Amino acid sequence: MVSIMNLKEKIVEWLFEVGIPREISISIFISLPILIVVIGATLGVLVIVWLERKISAAVQQRIGPEYAGPLGVIQALADGLKLLLKEDIIPARGDKWLFTLGPAIVVIPVLLSYLVVPFGQGLIIADISLGIFFWIAISSVAPMGLLIAGYGSNNKYSFLGGLRAAAQSISYEIPLALCVLSICLLSHSLSTVDIVEQQSRFGILGWNIWRQPIGFIIFLIASLAECERLPFDLPEAEEELVAGYQTEYSGIKFGLFYVASYLNLLVSALFVTVLYLGGWDLSIPFISFSLEGILNEGLLSVVNGFLGIFVTLAKAYIFLFLSILTRWTLPRVRMDQLLDLGWKFLLPIALGNLLLTASFQLTLL
Repeated sequence: MVSIMNLKEKIVEWLFEVGIPREISISIFISLPILIVVIGATLGVLVIVWLERKISAAVQQRIGPEYAGPLGVIQALADGLKLLLKEDIIPARGDKWLFTLGPAIVVIPVLLSYLVVPFGQGLIIADISLGIFFWIAISSVAPMGLLIAGYGSNNKYSFLGGLRAAAQSISYEIPLALCVLSICLLSHSLSTVDIVEQQSRFGILGWNIWRQPIGFIIFLIASLAECERLPFDLPEAEEELVAGYQTEYSGIKFGLFYVASYLNLLVSALFVTVLYLGGWDLSIPFISFSLEGILNEGLLSVVNGFLGIFVTLAKAYIFLFLSILTRWTLPRVRMDQLLDLGWKFLLPIALGNLLLTASFQLTLL
């Protein structure tokens, strides 16, 4: 596999030969992967929105989007353009700066989370040794944006929605982090790439889902709560809070909240894949298949890269399919039930799972 450093040198040299100064060439190389991730994540959101509408329609025996493009595939794009062209209204007595800052604080940390997601062997923007820690740290900033948005709106429904969002996020972020720590103990690393490579030693049988089934279930539940998906969408419960912290928002600012929720859902699905489902690896034990003798090195790197991306996204979209089905299967819980589930049930079990994992690791030393 061609390393990232070799690829960087080749691209920089090619840009330099074209006539672009070396400093600008390095800047282009640094910004290009980030731009690709942003565009790819946005396209992923469009696919998720289309899938959710089609799957929801199938569950309810409807047709769903049909006229905007083939099978309604550009319906989400049309909705995005509509939001972009709508008037941006700021409440007269609201705090203009906080009202504007809220959506940005929500969407930026979610986009930064994609930097440490490995889509294949060597296909990662920032392969840092503390990738998991970076994801947990950066994702805990987003609830501040929801709280700021609710407070800056000068609306009691918005403020209550922001408080609910902060309480819900804190309640479920702790058991989620404990489950992730259990995986890090098993893998002896905080690097997302190391976690995937550790699982790939024994193929499908080496996936962490077999060694951490309790942690996997807790991670799924906590991820749905973190993304504010049904049955945990209490911060924007229409019957009680109009639309929660989004009540006063319109136009592109509302669109940012909408995009951030689906970006968060997609990155949660990708981390489920990385932590529990072997990431880009889909090898079967005792059965080896290689293309090394058939393809040359450059073509082999391209094929392996595309296969890694395909396998990673296929696993992630299985989780997304389950989350969409959950939306139309389970009723919304009450706020007290939500907090009881997080603090009285998931937190003790996640802590016990972490202690049990640590005990086994000490025994094996």
